[in-house]
Amino acid sequence: MRVLVFFDLPTETADDRRNYSKFRRSLIKGGFMMIQESVYSKLALNSTQVGQIVGEVKKAQPEKGIVQILSVTEKQYSKMEIMSGKSVGNVVDSDERLLIL
Repeated sequence: MRVLVFFDLPTETADDRRNYSKFRRSLIKGGFMMIQESVYSKLALNSTQVGQIVGEVKKAQPEKGIVQILSVTEKQYSKMEIMSGKSVGNVVDSDERLLIL
């Protein structure tokens, strides 16, 4: 099984940013891998382990913000379609910049 954690946490104040970082670090320490920003995944052997993982995430959850947890089977997870857009060609990512005032 897979446990997916989706979260949307505030980052407006220094405390908010600290809580965001602390929660994110707890997920990584707990064996979660980032799928994309604010979406993390962890493998679980069975539903008992899923319950333990959910409990750990609940303990680390900050007071503010939204945290959602979804558990799916490995078969369901493998059916995920991954789509990636083309990179934008007009983005300047070099050291050469022109500033006109």
